[in-house]
Amino acid sequence: MTAPIGGLSHVKGDKGPRLRHETVSGLLTRAVRKWADRPAAVFADAGVRWTWAELDQQVERLAAGLLSLGLYRGDRVGIWSPNRPEWLVAQFATARLGLILVNINPAYRLSELEYALNKVGCAALITAVRFKSSDYLGMLRELAPELEHCAPGYLNAKRLPSLRAIVQMGDRDQPGMFRYHTVMARGRQAYRSRLAGLEARLKQTDAINIQFTSGTTGAPKGATLTHRNIVNNGYFTGAAMALTEQDRLCIPVPLYHCFGMVLGNLGAMAHGACMVFPGEAFDARQTLAVLAGERCTAVHGVPTMFHAMVDHPEFDSFDLSSLRTGIMSGAPCPVSLMQRVIRDMNADEITIAYGMTETAPVSFQTAVSDPIARRVGTVGRVQPHAEVKIIDEVGRTVGIGSEGEICTRGYLVMEGYWGDPERTAEAIDAKGWMHTGDLGRFDDQGYANIIGRVKDMVIRGGENIYPAEIEEFLRGHPDITDVQVFGIPDPKYGEEICAWVVPRPGAKVGLQDIRDFCANQIAHFKVPRHVRSVPEFPMTVTGKARKIEMRATMMAELGLTEDRTA
Repeated sequence: MTAPIGGLSHVKGDKGPRLRHETVSGLLTRAVRKWADRPAAVFADAGVRWTWAELDQQVERLAAGLLSLGLYRGDRVGIWSPNRPEWLVAQFATARLGLILVNINPAYRLSELEYALNKVGCAALITAVRFKSSDYLGMLRELAPELEHCAPGYLNAKRLPSLRAIVQMGDRDQPGMFRYHTVMARGRQAYRSRLAGLEARLKQTDAINIQFTSGTTGAPKGATLTHRNIVNNGYFTGAAMALTEQDRLCIPVPLYHCFGMVLGNLGAMAHGACMVFPGEAFDARQTLAVLAGERCTAVHGVPTMFHAMVDHPEFDSFDLSSLRTGIMSGAPCPVSLMQRVIRDMNADEITIAYGMTETAPVSFQTAVSDPIARRVGTVGRVQPHAEVKIIDEVGRTVGIGSEGEICTRGYLVMEGYWGDPERTAEAIDAKGWMHTGDLGRFDDQGYANIIGRVKDMVIRGGENIYPAEIEEFLRGHPDITDVQVFGIPDPKYGEEICAWVVPRPGAKVGLQDIRDFCANQIAHFKVPRHVRSVPEFPMTVTGKARKIEMRATMMAELGLTEDRTA
């Protein structure tokens, strides 16, 4: 990786490692050729274990079955399920046919599901029966009552006009739907014999995956990713961890997100590492038990997951001596937490990654060879074959050490937002730069720090304040487990600082505790004026704190209203 160019915050990634020219299905074919009899996937909760050859057989059967339903290259197929064996098989079976897999959040409810299916025109949906409190089949019947009287594969629903076939993972027949195992059985030799020819026509630049992403406002956007995007990102992130076929990667993060399906599945497959899934959704004790029982060498997770594991009351009873590496990402990674993971979980080569769905997802990552101070205090350097610059409000590249918006260019930038050229043009400029909306800065060696979101920045009395900086400081308080900082309206200063804190068990943290801790340590205008102690934060399924919800709660409690002109 190169240092910044000409004293400016503009860095180009190393071009030594070659770009991969495989499709997603080609990646599996290579893995089978090299490691056929080695372990490929373990679903600990479901009791499923596959070698690479056995996984390939499952993929071939489902691909042939989907072909028998009349699904062809470019058709969109939704997957609505927690982490299950069928999810992994569907990822590669759809890719073998050139179908575009549409990841649907397992937490989606009626209106969100209807929007997602219709936005991209899903022709088929592969779905679990239920997950936690969500009755998936019940919601589908409500959206498409026509299921009750149609033959499987011939749905003609008023509210879901593109959807023809639903494949459900249950063991019982359901009106208007195929059973997953029935579709697998349909994949007879006549259909299997066509797969190689269909696969040979695929191009690395073809769209292969759509993931819905949204900010604080507006309808979700369908970030459309190509084989080239995700195959290379999986390969390079795995290389940064020095993964090999001897590794066993624990994947407790959701597969519907890039973290699971790219950094997890594709990263492991590119290097022959075994994928280990603890359960359908994250549970701290279950994950610790699987890390120990399966002798995992790597683990992925968002900071809240790592917090839950190292703070678990039974933590010391699990032998994690096999653990070496992994990725902590998805939200700001506190230095103190990284240090605990390295020391207490034995993950002395854990890495931090930064990116976004639209960049497939990782653009920065620390490497196992980086000095410890860099690995716990930065998000690393730009990925191979990627290019990043940091710009000011008028688009000029800022100098080293200065703050600005991160812009990314290269193989990793998405094709665009599905069916939304206007929002695509807002995000990707004419020169191919993806404007991330994130604030960051470079040091003179090209290591980056993420300060926060452009829209998260708080302006108090003319001072620009970055919540991430205050959060990092407050996590050093001995009685605080985690903290979220955000701005709320204030008639005098425009905005004021509010902090929500999660105290350590048995501790109490109030406003005066925070003020005493901040006294003479940080600038007065950064000291929170409002503090609320909570047992946990409202979170998204991917483990990100919902600051917009916290902000709304505080405004309601304090009787505040929005009074902004911009």
